[in-house]
Amino acid sequence: MLNLRLLLFSVAFLSPILQIKGDDFKEEMFIKPLPPSHLYVYFQFLTLANGEESFEHSHLAPRSLGEIVSRYQVEELHLTLTEGQWKHNTWGYPVLDAAPGAELYAWFAPDVVDVDTQWKKLSSTLSGLFCASLNFIENMNTVSPKMALWPTGAYSKSHQNITSQLRYASLPREIVCTENLTPWKKLLPCESSHGFSSLLNSRMIHNTNYHSIGVHIRRMCSGSNCLDTSLEIKQTVALVYDFKILNTMDWSLRKLFGQGLPGACPLSSSSRIYVDITSNSSYPFKLLPEPNSIMFSHRGGSKTELAVYEINHSNMMNIGAKYEMRNKIFVNIPPPLTFNRYVLGYGKEFGGIVTELSNNYWAPIDVVLLENAPWWLPIQLSTLRINGEAESKLIMSQYYSPGRSRQKPYHLELLLKLPPKSTTTVTIDFEFVFLKWQEYPPDANHGFYVGSALLSANLPTAKNYTSLPITGSTFDSIVNASKPWYPIVFRTNGGMVSLPTPDFSMPYNVICLACTVVALAFGPLNNICTKEVVLKIIVVPVSLRQKIFNIFKKKKD
Repeated sequence: MLNLRLLLFSVAFLSPILQIKGDDFKEEMFIKPLPPSHLYVYFQFLTLANGEESFEHSHLAPRSLGEIVSRYQVEELHLTLTEGQWKHNTWGYPVLDAAPGAELYAWFAPDVVDVDTQWKKLSSTLSGLFCASLNFIENMNTVSPKMALWPTGAYSKSHQNITSQLRYASLPREIVCTENLTPWKKLLPCESSHGFSSLLNSRMIHNTNYHSIGVHIRRMCSGSNCLDTSLEIKQTVALVYDFKILNTMDWSLRKLFGQGLPGACPLSSSSRIYVDITSNSSYPFKLLPEPNSIMFSHRGGSKTELAVYEINHSNMMNIGAKYEMRNKIFVNIPPPLTFNRYVLGYGKEFGGIVTELSNNYWAPIDVVLLENAPWWLPIQLSTLRINGEAESKLIMSQYYSPGRSRQKPYHLELLLKLPPKSTTTVTIDFEFVFLKWQEYPPDANHGFYVGSALLSANLPTAKNYTSLPITGSTFDSIVNASKPWYPIVFRTNGGMVSLPTPDFSMPYNVICLACTVVALAFGPLNNICTKEVVLKIIVVPVSLRQKIFNIFKKKKD
């Protein structure tokens, strides 16, 4: 009993001195008007785990994701499920870009030998966790980028060839729906009962022009020497609303999500809402209620003015904006790098993919273009043309891996130096192939989707445009603003190709005709072959009148 009292006294005395290191959770919302007719809403839920390796016990971090990372030895993972296409030329750049459909790429630990096996197990496990078709990710649609993607978190320097541990795949046909959002919200500490996640009603967010959910996991350095690392789990939601659907330019949380904000998550250490008011001078609007503070953010040299709302844990609140001038013409300033992608060709024999890269900046920009063509769309390297020329000085480096039928895709990467104030056109031809009848989807005449191309660029710092990604005080900074450039990865728009498709209605017609003939012929043939014809005497009953008539007839005779 004395020892127990001493232990309790020691714990009570030392508790103010000792600091127990635990998980940290933050939730943020970023709202940016996209004049003249759209509104961008971005959610970010950040969970910082304490560096556990086995994740047998977890506090705020989701145990399911922790076990996946530890079991498959994943150093960094990025998964996005997107419906719609982000319009970079009109809306500017999002906080985090995503490709239409499903996109998954991950770096594995340097001591992983069989990366392909771990990659297949990882995609299958995530498929069951998020109720998505990620189990269709196989070697036939997976590549290992050499220049386009690099890890953003802490990575071991013991393995020199980082790209060998990287796998990338996309499923452009994947559709995002409620069954993906529900397991995603269950990974949050407060799930969908409290905090910003309570606004994510599937009935409201799936009616937007663009919606994307994502999970991003990476290891971060715990100290300056980076001897210990912690696991950062970032869950994101990006939405783009159309004012024409809302029938008004004035917006509020009740109009966007059908309810007000019931308060912050009780487990969060910080809950903030950022509203971009940079365009308030040219397209004025008034925020209701008044923000708690005004802050300025710098990312890539671009200055952004943000209104900050500190959310507590109890009060219900509604944030909105009322525009003062509704019919004002807004002049859109294009970002420094814009791009477009489309498919060429006619008939069912040859075609081509064209990617247009426009450098609107006054200095050259280095970009890496990654083309991941499926095996049924063989691209020919000999037909590669830059601005119509077979050989161009704009190509600084090149990597090409030919595909193999039903085994691996075609992989092409180009390091280009885009001249200032110019448009560079990259064209490559492909051939149409004939598939087996079992390889066609149920709606084969709809067409076949081609995934987005990756565009990795080093954007220069500039102060004459405000369409760069926004970074708040707690938002993720890609690089220090003092550097003359910062890296960013874009996804171009996807494409659709109509492959030679057989007339699947002919087998249907043949089956219907054959079944009809068999049905009509089976009945008579079955009766003839199985039934016996027997003569049956039919006795007709004689009436009383007929009997009397027969008697008189006999007497007469």
